[in-house]
Amino acid sequence: MEKFNRLDGWLALPMAGLIAFGLMGIYSATYGAGETGLFFRQLSWTVIGCLVVAAVYFTDYRLIKDNSYILYAGGILLLVAVLFFGKKVSGATSWVRFGMFSFQPSELTKMITIVTMARFLSDDETDIRKLPHFLLAMGIPLLPAGLILLQPDTGTTLTCLSFIAPMIILSGFDLYYIFLVFVPVLLMMSGFFNFSILLVLAIFSFAVLVLLRKKIQLHQFLVAGFGFGGGLFTWRFTAEILKPHQIKRIQTFLDPMSDPQGAGYNALQAKIAIASGGFFGKGFLEGTQTQLRYIPAQWTDFIFCVIAEELGLLGSALLLGLFLVLILRLVWMVWAIKNKFVELTIAGFVALLFVHVVINIGMTLGVIPVIGVPLPFVSYGGSSLIGNMMMVALIMNFYKNKRNLGY
Repeated sequence: MEKFNRLDGWLALPMAGLIAFGLMGIYSATYGAGETGLFFRQLSWTVIGCLVVAAVYFTDYRLIKDNSYILYAGGILLLVAVLFFGKKVSGATSWVRFGMFSFQPSELTKMITIVTMARFLSDDETDIRKLPHFLLAMGIPLLPAGLILLQPDTGTTLTCLSFIAPMIILSGFDLYYIFLVFVPVLLMMSGFFNFSILLVLAIFSFAVLVLLRKKIQLHQFLVAGFGFGGGLFTWRFTAEILKPHQIKRIQTFLDPMSDPQGAGYNALQAKIAIASGGFFGKGFLEGTQTQLRYIPAQWTDFIFCVIAEELGLLGSALLLGLFLVLILRLVWMVWAIKNKFVELTIAGFVALLFVHVVINIGMTLGVIPVIGVPLPFVSYGGSSLIGNMMMVALIMNFYKNKRNLGY
């Protein structure tokens, strides 16, 4: 019982609340469609997730750390296997089927990658300021990200890159050099949107580089120029690089009314659902957009609009409040713990969780292109749910051992 007395309620309770929101939203989203079997399937994943939480919580965290490279190798093998034997869903071969359940290896691999990268960066022999060590550190997340991109799953790829910068910076690497690496990548990707966005980002990126060093240097022109040139290339050859459905998503993000019955349909209907919820919402199982299924598969990436319509601004604020409590608790733990491995692991998960929430809700509100990113703990999907529950359980394990970790 002593171990349960050390359970961190600031992590466990928000997680439980978010899962409850998710189950309620999934039930409502599938009720009018007669597909409540999805709700019971998610409920099954929740039970399995609780068993995983118990297993991770009572396992010595050092055992997980020591075997992280083996787990990472297993995750990479799964990502390779899914390219050959995976099931295609919504244009991406990201799933492996086991009986009545489908499993998405990329969701669990992201969590394993965070732990593996934290172990490498916290090793006494690792000096992130040395080029070989820096390249190895970057290779740990870039390898699975590249395999996920081949599926192709752009949304998961972006979230897999989200924790690189905070973990590298926290390990002692100069922020300026992070910008030097990411500016060309950012500018090349911005070329997929339009020339105006590319130009603005190029000017902004160059200004940031100058401000960080407080002087203008030749390599800043070269980095910004190389990125701008890459952006011009992607802008010119977008049709040859991206899949048709990816191009459509970008076009409808810039102008949803360009295809209101096609690619822009989900985003427009989601905005209507959120706006119609008002302050108190229409009531559970009473949402017009939800029950009449104006938004296809609304129990996945667009689950937030279901909650916003039926529970209103009040329910949406409560949902976001739970995320805020969870994230703030994790941020506090990053600064409170004096163990480098633990600090880096938590920082990586904070970045991943934050980016997931921002992108998902941004998609729903129409301020970010629809790229297929689930809302953690809330959207339908066992792989994402179990992966996130596993990470929270590991961090609760850290809290349980706080005396040994230097709180």
